[in-house]
Amino acid sequence: MEDIPPQPEPETPLDIAFAIIWEGRFECPKPEDLHSLCAVPSRLGTTVRHAGFKQLNMPIMQRFFSLVALAIFVTLGLLTLPTSAGDFANNVLSYAAGSNPANGFTNPLVALGPPERFTGEGIAPGAVTPFHPCFGTNEIVSVGAGGQLTLGFDPPLRNQANNPFGIDFIVFGNSFFTDAAYPNGVVGALASDGGMIQVTADGVTWFTIANVFADGLCPTMGWVDAGPYATTNGVIATDPNTPVDPAWTAALLAGKTYSELIEIYHGSAGGAGVDLASVGLTQAIAVRIMVPTGIHANVEIDAVARVHASGNPADIDGDGLVNGLDLATVLSAFGTGSAAADIDHSGLVDGLDLAAILAGWST
Repeated sequence: MEDIPPQPEPETPLDIAFAIIWEGRFECPKPEDLHSLCAVPSRLGTTVRHAGFKQLNMPIMQRFFSLVALAIFVTLGLLTLPTSAGDFANNVLSYAAGSNPANGFTNPLVALGPPERFTGEGIAPGAVTPFHPCFGTNEIVSVGAGGQLTLGFDPPLRNQANNPFGIDFIVFGNSFFTDAAYPNGVVGALASDGGMIQVTADGVTWFTIANVFADGLCPTMGWVDAGPYATTNGVIATDPNTPVDPAWTAALLAGKTYSELIEIYHGSAGGAGVDLASVGLTQAIAVRIMVPTGIHANVEIDAVARVHASGNPADIDGDGLVNGLDLATVLSAFGTGSAAADIDHSGLVDGLDLAAILAGWST
């Protein structure tokens, strides 16, 4: 009887995927061939073979394990993936300080990029929390009565129905809660200055957002694990691209303890969330913060952030899950500048984008 030679263990799609990535071969299988991707390689720590690809050597496996470690750190919140200009307002289109801006707070460029997580360096340093807002001249810009700040987004903000709570962008000011039980961090009153929010799809016609104020709910929270008056940074950063549930009002939040507030924010950095659908727009190229003329308080602005679909930028196709379809998009564009697959907007689809997929994988 003829001996039957041992059959090699079948390749899983993920085995093939890792071979493609680490050997520099970007002719990825079709997305439909990757739908059954597993969460881990079938033979982790052994040589991976596939027709047309060389064996994965030790340096390559070390790179793989480094990537897995990166994904684990991101998943645990011990490390945040880099943000990019595309996640936040990235240019100042115009600025008029108005009649009564805060003295020294008239540099509009500080409103670009992400909101502050730590403030008061050299004066009264502390983590940014809903009880301790940012207050540096290099952190916020002031808009006085009759003034305005117009910030551009490239690419444009888009109305996404599957965004968390339908929110498409978030405005961060320097509002804060008074402490009803200092220093325990129990929500008292909301100290805010208001400010109108307007949006445009063409730079000509502007729409005013009703019932949402630029410097209002919800005061910024920089860290999940920093106390209300922490003097050092936390370890677990909040997400400025995910909104707080807009069903919460100042009245409903009154009396909440700091631990309860952390649960309510649910990993969000806070801010005032806006749904473009509320004014009938499908996209917006700019956001304008205005203060009416007359007797009005000045308004301070820290940042304006784009909301990530499903609260997770790794959900590339916006179906509410991070799965094989999203991984297939990254793998097929690996090593290129594909905007669709460049999750961190670095200009290159690389290991950090793959790490974002692994870290956000839906279970």
